[in-house]
Amino acid sequence: MSTKELTFRIDGMHCAACAMGSEKAISKLDGVEEASVNIATEKAFVKYDPEKVSIEEIAKSVKSKGFTPIINKSEIEKQSVIINKIDSDKKNDEIENSGFISQTDEERRLSKEKEIHDMFTKFVVTMCLAIPLFYIAMGPMVPSPIGPWPLPDIISPSTHLLNYAIIQIILVVPIMIIGKHFYINGTKAILTKSPNMDTLVAVGTLAAFVYSLYTTIQIATGTVGHSHHHQLYFESAGIIIALVSLGKYFETKSKGKTSEAIKKLIGLQPNTAVIETEDGEKEVHIDTIKIGDIVIVKPGEKIPSDGIVTYGNTYVDESMITGESVPVAKKEGDSVTGASLNKNGFIKIRIEKTGENTVLSQIIKLVEDAQSRKAPIAKLADTVAGYFVPTVMTIALISAILWYFIGGKDIVFCLTIFVSVLVIACPCALGLATPTAIMAGTGKGAENGILIKGGDSLESAYKIDTVVFDKTGTITEGKPEVTDVLLNSDKFNKEEIISFTASAEKVSEHPLGEAIVRYAEENKIEIFATEEFENIPGKGIKALINGNSIIIGNKKIILSENIDINDSEEKASLLSKQGKTPMYVAINGNIEAVVGVADVVKETSKEAVEKLQAMNIKTVMLTGDNEKTAQAIAKSVGIDTVVSDVLPEEKAKVIKNLQDEGRFVAMVGDGINDAPALAKANIGIAIGNGTDIAIESADIVLMRNSILDVPKAIKLSRETIKNIKQNLFWAFGYNTIGIPVAAGLLYIFGGPLLNPMIAAAAMSLSSVSVVSNALRLKTIKL
Repeated sequence: MSTKELTFRIDGMHCAACAMGSEKAISKLDGVEEASVNIATEKAFVKYDPEKVSIEEIAKSVKSKGFTPIINKSEIEKQSVIINKIDSDKKNDEIENSGFISQTDEERRLSKEKEIHDMFTKFVVTMCLAIPLFYIAMGPMVPSPIGPWPLPDIISPSTHLLNYAIIQIILVVPIMIIGKHFYINGTKAILTKSPNMDTLVAVGTLAAFVYSLYTTIQIATGTVGHSHHHQLYFESAGIIIALVSLGKYFETKSKGKTSEAIKKLIGLQPNTAVIETEDGEKEVHIDTIKIGDIVIVKPGEKIPSDGIVTYGNTYVDESMITGESVPVAKKEGDSVTGASLNKNGFIKIRIEKTGENTVLSQIIKLVEDAQSRKAPIAKLADTVAGYFVPTVMTIALISAILWYFIGGKDIVFCLTIFVSVLVIACPCALGLATPTAIMAGTGKGAENGILIKGGDSLESAYKIDTVVFDKTGTITEGKPEVTDVLLNSDKFNKEEIISFTASAEKVSEHPLGEAIVRYAEENKIEIFATEEFENIPGKGIKALINGNSIIIGNKKIILSENIDINDSEEKASLLSKQGKTPMYVAINGNIEAVVGVADVVKETSKEAVEKLQAMNIKTVMLTGDNEKTAQAIAKSVGIDTVVSDVLPEEKAKVIKNLQDEGRFVAMVGDGINDAPALAKANIGIAIGNGTDIAIESADIVLMRNSILDVPKAIKLSRETIKNIKQNLFWAFGYNTIGIPVAAGLLYIFGGPLLNPMIAAAAMSLSSVSVVSNALRLKTIKL
């Protein structure tokens, strides 16, 4: 059996250390070739061999770390190794027996909304308790002229010290109960040998609480006097939980915003469709429509799924898919895309694709896959995050011990150091630095019709210094037209030449051949049946028509057949200088004509090349055309270098030659013959209206039929990488400075000692700032 891919959600992760723990657990399984857990999307991507490892074992490895694996119901259909029954109930049972919980997108959305709502509610309740706790605990210590803050005599530390301590316990215990997930998750993480941020918060607040409780017992027994109210740290425990909860709420809400692009795409599809039945029109749910159904779409309605227009004419707004704002004319026989908007005509559509096979579903899958997979730049941060928590706990303990034994400080001072170091440390900022930027970047790309298949592609694109363009369909429209029929003798007239040529080309399906066939059909020129046919890639075709041997193609095929070319070479050269492609037509061993075919250059090609050159990127045009034609087209758009007369199998070699020169190469193409070059290039960029094979081979897909999006894609990559570097600098810098300060570095040189509450606020701010910075990518202009 071939290697399979599995994408699923992991519930219960709270920081980068959680994600690293899950990733390591999955990676250790024999048969897992690749595992990537993304904290920003809360998703795992696993490539595995089903003969060596089962999905039960994958689910079990995630559960061993204390987390819950959740699989999307749409993913169930893809996993034939999991599901081999038709009955949907049995499918769900089998999934549940495998250790996964199945969930639809809607169920997940509602679950996430409830989680965010619950987080906010918990924060509000904790703050309602934490504010009076802070006032009571810190009020008597506030210096004049603004303090001390007044307290009722019954809870004043100077008159009723025990009551002062008990009221703080009454306020802090509910806060700790509300924040019990920190203690539950933190304990699980320690037991599974994967300590995380919850562990740091749990250990820090518990240490402050236990010490304060011990002091309260001493007060109650009369062991200590009134001066010991300074040794109560209940407010630290309460405020830390409240502030961390606030930080987590903002972080979760912000992470949701980075994936808004997917939500927008999912929201594009209509919920219902009107189908034509024997009994008339019938409104049905979108999930029930089938291939072959005739769907009625009225003006102003969305097209429910991909199909072909069978009746009517209209203009369709495809901007939500391609980003192209100008509506596109559609008539009978034209294809339409699901989720696009029918502007002004009444049309009927025959459904050709449904479910996950539609263009919209494929776009959503591409974006989701891109956001699930990690960029290589994330590896350093993930590696650090994996060792981060144990290191911080060690630093906290050693700092406290050193201050006690060498610094000669009391237990209160050392406890402050211990709690501050634990609470200020933030593995989340490290873990979120890259994936949030990748999510925002891929989302921004999708909104502009630029689909990036993975974080690695988005990261690598900024290195591009050379862009290689295929000519036909990329720089040009890909719809060539016959411009000249230059006769070489009087044996055949123009109509007969076109008749023979179109008859042979009818079978070839080459874009230039299609132009001749179209010309014959438009001019009502007879097309004969082809008796024999041979296609010679990169050269031309041979055919037998009405007993005549026909050879059509470029100079290479004529020379290979030992046909005298001299009389016609001047005609071909003249056409080439005009930017037209000359096609030699040989009948029965003699060249009888040269047919000129021209492909119109896209309006945006010149502007795209100029923008790339302004970015110091070299441009190259790769074509099977002759040198003169290629040079003429290249000159019209400003291309730097031309490589002409290239056979399809040689395109990948040209890419390799450029790479051997030390260049980082992007290849832009749209055809089947471009697929090897797209795969060979460092970054393959496919034009969205190209073939499925070209799109499959590419790293980036441009939904608009315009290479103007090539510089936009590179700019997006550069902006994303800049954003990631800013995030990593902040995350590493924050922890590099924050932890030593919390350990008492400033205090050594006469500075202040960091209060644990300030440390908690700083830690919460660090995660939120990283996510907020990533969200700036949504505002950039491409």
